[in-house]
Amino acid sequence: MEVVTVSPKYQVVIPLSVRRLLGIRPGQKVQVIPYEGRVELIPVKPAKEMRGFLKGIDTRLENRHGD
Repeated sequence: MEVVTVSPKYQVVIPLSVRRLLGIRPGQKVQVIPYEGRVELIPVKPAKEMRGFLKGIDTRLENRHGD
């Protein structure tokens, strides 16, 4: 577990080991989510990397009119 310090400007540095593990790069967006008394940082992946991650999911919609 890594510990960071919040600066007077409310900034934190993501430790190198965590950046490497998650592949976080300079300029990359990270979602900040408050959750059950903690802060979660979730790296935002480019759309190109997300292509195909739903492969095999059933995308058919149910017909409401019974046609």
